[in-house]
Formats: sequence, C-alpha cells, structure tokens
Amino acid sequence: MANPPNVREPETRESAARVAAQRPGTHRGWAETRKQLRAAATTEPGRLWIIGTVVALLVVAFGGVTAWEISDRSAAASDVVSRSQPLSADAASIYRSLADADTAAASGFLAGGQEPLDVRKRYDTDIATASRLLVKAAANTTGSAESAQQIATMNEQLPLYNGLIEQARANNRQGFPVGGAYLRFANQKMSTSLLPAAQKLYEAETGRLYDDYDQADTWPYAATALGLVALGGLAWVQRRNFLRTNRVFNHGLLAATAASTVVLLWLVVGHAVASSDLSTSRAHGQESLKVLNDARISSLQARANENLTLVARGAVLNDDGKDLYEASFTKEMASLSGKLGAAKSLADDAAGKDPVTKAVGDMDEWQKRHTAARKTDDSGDYDGALTQVIGATGSTGECFDQVDKALDSAIAHEQHEFTTAASDGRGALTGLPLGAAVLAVLAAAGAGVGISRRLAEYR
Repeated sequence: MANPPNVREPETRESAARVAAQRPGTHRGWAETRKQLRAAATTEPGRLWIIGTVVALLVVAFGGVTAWEISDRSAAASDVVSRSQPLSADAASIYRSLADADTAAASGFLAGGQEPLDVRKRYDTDIATASRLLVKAAANTTGSAESAQQIATMNEQLPLYNGLIEQARANNRQGFPVGGAYLRFANQKMSTSLLPAAQKLYEAETGRLYDDYDQADTWPYAATALGLVALGGLAWVQRRNFLRTNRVFNHGLLAATAASTVVLLWLVVGHAVASSDLSTSRAHGQESLKVLNDARISSLQARANENLTLVARGAVLNDDGKDLYEASFTKEMASLSGKLGAAKSLADDAAGKDPVTKAVGDMDEWQKRHTAARKTDDSGDYDGALTQVIGATGSTGECFDQVDKALDSAIAHEQHEFTTAASDGRGALTGLPLGAAVLAVLAAAGAGVGISRRLAEYR
C-alpha cells in the first residue's frame, strides 16, 4: 500500500531518533540528554564542568537554607522581645489592675460614706488601666481565638462590675446596708468572671511566648548539614585538583571555601549565642516574672478577702460553715508565701533577691497584724478591728502596700533582666540571613571562577 501523500518516511533509525529527540518532553529527548552527560563525563573538561555545577549548587543551597532557617529563628526571637512577652506582661497587668481595683473598692467601702480620695483615685486608675490594656490586647492578639474570647468576656463584664461598685458606693453614702450586698455581688462577678478570664488570657499569651521561645531555640539542622556537605565537596574538589595538577592552591576554590566557612561559623556561633541569651532571658527573666506576677496576684486577692471579711461580718460561709472570705484569705496568704520562696530561689543577684526578701518580712508582719485584727473583731470590737485593717499606720493595709511595693520593684528588675538578655539574643542573629545569602553567591562565583581556570587549560 502506498504511503499517504506529503508524508516522508524517515530514512534510517538514527534520523528517527533525532526527530523524536527534538520533540520537547519526550522520553527519547531525556534519554539523549543523559547520553550526552555520560559522554561528557568521560572527558576531563566534562567532568570539571559537572563538578563545578554541583559544587556551586551546593554552596547556593547552603546559603539559601541558612537564610531561610535563620530568618525564621530571628523572627521568633524578635516576637519574644517585641510581641509575645509584652502581651504576656500586659495580660498580667490586666489581672493585677482588676484585682487591685476590687481591693480598692472594698477598702473605700470600709472607710464609710466618705470614701478617701486616694482610694477612689486608685480604683479609677486601675479600671482605666485595665480598659486601656484590653484595647491594646485586642489589637495585638490577632489569630488567637482563646485570647479574643477572654478579652470579649472582660469587655462585657467590666462595665457591669463598675456599675455594681457605683451602686454599692451610693447606698453606702446613704447608710443603707444593701450597699454591702452590692459590693459582695461585685466581688463575686470579679472572682467568677473577670479574674478567670484575665487568668486565661495571661495563660494563653504566656503559652504563645513559650512557643516563640521554642521556635527561636530550634537548631538549624538543615543549614548545618548542607554547610558541612558544601565544605566537604569543596575540599574534595581541591584535593582532586592537587592530585591531578600538583598545584596546591586554586584561588577561586579557596575563596569559595573561605566564604562557606565564614557562613558556617557565623551560623553556628550566632545561633549558639542567641540560644544562650534567650535561655538566660527565659530562666532568669520570664520565669521570675511569672512567679512574681503570681505572687502579686495572691497578695491582692488576700487583701480583697481580708477587707470583705469585715464587710460581710460573717454573713457569707463556705461549705464547711466557716467564713468564706477569711478562709480565702488564709489560702491566698499560703500561696503568696510559696510563690515568694520560689521567686527568691529564681533571683540570680542581690538586686532581684533583696525586694523579695523584704516582701517576705512584710508578709510575715501582715499575718501577725491580721491575726490581731481578727481577735479584736471576734471580741466584738468592730471599730477597733477596722482601724487595725485600714488604718494609716500599724495596719494590715500598711503591710499590704509594702508587699506590693517590694514586688513591683522585683518585677521591674526582672523585666530589665529579661529585656537585656532577650534583646542580646535577637541581636546575635541580626544580619546573618542577608550575610549568608551574599557570601553564598560569592562562594558560588569563586567556585565557578576556579573551575573555569582549569577548563581554560584544555582549550
């Protein structure tokens, strides 16, 4: 049968293979490419070209992976300093402000119808601080459903709590006993809604902080492995070159080796220093801050319960039939004692230990004065007990203020310790991603120049 018109049959198998090889994406085309590579590898120039290409790709891959991994660690270290730790600190401040506002409200109520100006100012400042920090937290906790939920809860409950406090004040000024009920209801809302939400927010933001710590501290294994492989490849090429030509140095390959060595050392030393500084900021900064913030919260809750013991006058009992607020005071003071002991053990210098030691002494005195005030109250002398609790001098309130002041000083010191160490850790990684990329390109160029010099000898 005759062939169709206008179609030429390939004359030989070879011509058919050439036609197939010219078709992009065909198996025959790839087979031909491999055949050409095998043929090139049988000659020294071809082998040099392949070796140079592989070494250059290795060096570029090393620089690229280093830049990628260190950029990730650097971003996490930056988050520790500028995002997650400040948010954790703000969450602790929200809790402290709310607890302190509750304490100030109870103190002002105990003072009678004419609430002291400084106590009222303290309450207003606490509420304003909590409101401002809630707005800030809402703007900066994007992506955290847990944090958003707790912030929404506090934004909803805080105006209700403030309204109850105003009702308590209004009734107290007129001498109506119902004012105490409003105050206890406000305290219940604070204890069951606001403070638990603030605690969950603090835990969520602290969890994010520790996640950032872990991410920043993860060793860049891929970059380190590629760096060792790249240096091994460069050493092998230079040894091969020496054995074949008896020339000790190839300036291009030597420059590539030097640049790759600098990147690897920078990577190892920089990350090790950053990891050490971040570990220091975590162990001697953040951990101390967490314990100190918890201690401060316990002292605030103890003070609020102490005040409410006098407000309720035994009207609110727990399941054991004992005064609820007195039992809560005892529990919080025990918690405060334990946390102060932990804070003292975590402090690594005198500037951190001294305020905690003072807080311990003031706490012990607080306990003694509280015991005396309870005896006075139990004997029927309510006014005498009131003076012992909220009096200007010699009262439990004076001890509470001293404990709070000492804890504030300790927190400020540990915050400085954290910021210094964490900032140093972040700084140790500065410039490494860009430097690794630039040096990798230079190393690849050096390897190319070195191989080109050898190839030129065959022309």
